[in-house]
Amino acid sequence: MGRVLAIDYGKKRTGLAVTDPLQIIASPLDTVPTYQALDYLVKYHETEGIETIVIGMPKDLMNKDTDSTASVRHFITLLQKKFPTHQIHTVDERFTSKMAKKAMLDGGMKKSDRRKKENVDKLSATIILQSFLESSI
Repeated sequence: MGRVLAIDYGKKRTGLAVTDPLQIIASPLDTVPTYQALDYLVKYHETEGIETIVIGMPKDLMNKDTDSTASVRHFITLLQKKFPTHQIHTVDERFTSKMAKKAMLDGGMKKSDRRKKENVDKLSATIILQSFLESSI
Protein backbone atom coordinates (compact mmCIF):
# COMPACT_ATOMS: atom_id res chain seq x y z
CA MET A 1 0.00 0.00 0.00
CA GLY A 2 1.43 3.38 -0.97
CA ARG A 3 1.05 6.76 0.62
CA VAL A 4 -1.67 9.30 -0.07
CA LEU A 5 -0.22 12.74 -0.73
CA ALA A 6 -2.20 15.97 -0.36
CA ILE A 7 -1.46 19.29 -2.01
CA ASP A 8 -2.50 22.78 -0.98
CA TYR A 9 -1.57 24.53 -4.22
CA GLY A 10 -0.69 28.21 -4.16
CA LYS A 11 0.73 30.58 -6.75
CA LYS A 12 3.93 31.10 -4.71
CA ARG A 13 4.07 28.18 -2.26
CA THR A 14 2.59 24.71 -2.22
CA GLY A 15 1.91 22.90 1.02
CA LEU A 16 2.24 19.13 1.12
CA ALA A 17 1.02 16.47 3.53
CA VAL A 18 1.27 12.69 3.41
CA THR A 19 -0.06 9.58 5.08
CA ASP A 20 1.94 6.76 6.55
CA PRO A 21 2.25 3.67 4.27
CA LEU A 22 -0.89 2.14 5.84
CA GLN A 23 -2.85 5.34 5.04
CA ILE A 24 -3.96 5.86 8.64
CA ILE A 25 -2.23 9.05 9.82
CA ALA A 26 -2.06 12.38 7.95
CA SER A 27 1.07 14.42 8.66
CA PRO A 28 2.50 17.67 7.31
CA LEU A 29 5.34 17.00 4.86
CA ASP A 30 6.79 20.23 3.52
CA THR A 31 6.12 23.55 1.82
CA VAL A 32 7.92 24.10 -1.45
CA PRO A 33 8.03 26.94 -3.96
CA THR A 34 5.29 26.15 -6.47
CA TYR A 35 7.66 26.21 -9.44
CA GLN A 36 9.57 23.31 -7.78
CA ALA A 37 6.51 21.29 -6.71
CA LEU A 38 6.37 18.80 -9.61
CA ASP A 39 10.07 17.95 -9.39
CA TYR A 40 9.75 17.57 -5.61
CA LEU A 41 6.79 15.20 -6.01
CA VAL A 42 8.57 13.06 -8.60
CA LYS A 43 11.61 12.68 -6.31
CA TYR A 44 9.42 11.98 -3.31
CA HIS A 45 7.51 9.31 -5.22
CA GLU A 46 10.77 7.62 -6.25
CA THR A 47 11.83 7.20 -2.62
CA GLU A 48 8.54 6.83 -0.71
CA GLY A 49 5.92 5.70 -3.21
CA ILE A 50 2.71 7.63 -3.71
CA GLU A 51 -0.47 5.70 -4.45
CA THR A 52 -3.03 8.50 -4.57
CA ILE A 53 -2.86 12.29 -4.89
CA VAL A 54 -5.38 14.66 -3.32
CA ILE A 55 -5.45 18.35 -4.17
CA GLY A 56 -7.46 21.14 -2.60
CA MET A 57 -9.90 22.77 -5.00
CA PRO A 58 -10.57 26.46 -4.29
CA LYS A 59 -14.24 27.45 -4.29
CA ASP A 60 -16.03 30.52 -2.97
CA LEU A 61 -18.86 30.51 -0.44
CA MET A 62 -21.38 29.91 -3.23
CA ASN A 63 -19.37 26.86 -4.40
CA LYS A 64 -18.26 28.68 -7.56
CA ASP A 65 -14.75 28.86 -9.00
CA THR A 66 -12.35 31.46 -7.63
CA ASP A 67 -9.44 33.27 -9.28
CA SER A 68 -7.17 30.36 -8.21
CA THR A 69 -9.31 27.52 -9.55
CA ALA A 70 -7.91 27.67 -13.10
CA SER A 71 -4.33 27.48 -11.77
CA VAL A 72 -5.20 24.40 -9.73
CA ARG A 73 -6.86 22.74 -12.71
CA HIS A 74 -3.76 23.44 -14.81
CA PHE A 75 -1.57 21.91 -12.09
CA ILE A 76 -3.83 18.83 -12.04
CA THR A 77 -3.22 18.45 -15.79
CA LEU A 78 0.54 18.55 -15.15
CA LEU A 79 0.16 15.99 -12.35
CA GLN A 80 -1.78 13.67 -14.66
CA LYS A 81 1.08 13.81 -17.18
CA LYS A 82 3.75 13.11 -14.53
CA PHE A 83 1.69 10.46 -12.70
CA PRO A 84 -0.54 8.86 -15.39
CA THR A 85 -1.31 5.73 -13.36
CA HIS A 86 -2.23 7.54 -10.13
CA GLN A 87 -5.70 8.51 -9.00
CA ILE A 88 -6.02 12.27 -8.45
CA HIS A 89 -8.87 13.48 -6.26
CA THR A 90 -10.00 17.00 -5.48
CA VAL A 91 -11.24 18.13 -2.08
CA ASP A 92 -13.03 21.34 -1.16
CA GLU A 93 -10.39 23.52 0.47
CA ARG A 94 -12.66 26.26 1.79
CA PHE A 95 -11.64 27.43 5.25
CA THR A 96 -8.55 25.18 5.46
CA SER A 97 -6.19 28.13 6.02
CA LYS A 98 -8.45 29.48 8.75
CA MET A 99 -8.65 26.02 10.34
CA ALA A 100 -4.87 25.66 10.13
CA LYS A 101 -4.31 28.99 11.88
CA LYS A 102 -6.75 28.02 14.62
CA ALA A 103 -5.07 24.64 15.08
CA MET A 104 -1.67 26.32 15.42
CA LEU A 105 -3.06 28.73 18.02
CA ASP A 106 -4.89 25.98 19.92
CA GLY A 107 -1.77 23.80 19.78
CA GLY A 108 0.31 26.48 21.48
CA MET A 109 2.56 27.27 18.52
CA LYS A 110 4.66 30.37 19.08
CA LYS A 111 3.48 33.55 17.38
CA SER A 112 6.65 33.77 15.30
CA ASP A 113 6.02 30.25 13.94
CA ARG A 114 2.32 30.98 13.28
CA ARG A 115 3.34 33.95 11.11
CA LYS A 116 5.35 31.71 8.78
CA LYS A 117 3.06 31.13 5.82
CA GLU A 118 4.79 27.87 4.95
CA ASN A 119 3.52 26.41 8.25
CA VAL A 120 -0.04 27.39 7.37
CA ASP A 121 0.36 25.87 3.88
CA LYS A 122 1.54 22.44 5.01
CA LEU A 123 -1.00 22.33 7.83
CA SER A 124 -3.73 23.25 5.33
CA ALA A 125 -2.57 20.34 3.17
CA THR A 126 -2.84 18.10 6.23
CA ILE A 127 -6.43 19.24 6.81
CA ILE A 128 -7.22 18.54 3.14
CA LEU A 129 -5.70 15.06 3.51
CA GLN A 130 -7.55 14.34 6.74
CA SER A 131 -10.81 15.41 5.10
CA PHE A 132 -10.14 13.02 2.22
CA LEU A 133 -9.30 10.14 4.55
CA GLU A 134 -12.47 10.69 6.57
CA SER A 135 -14.62 10.80 3.42
CA SER A 136 -13.06 7.55 2.17
CA ILE A 137 -14.08 5.54 5.23
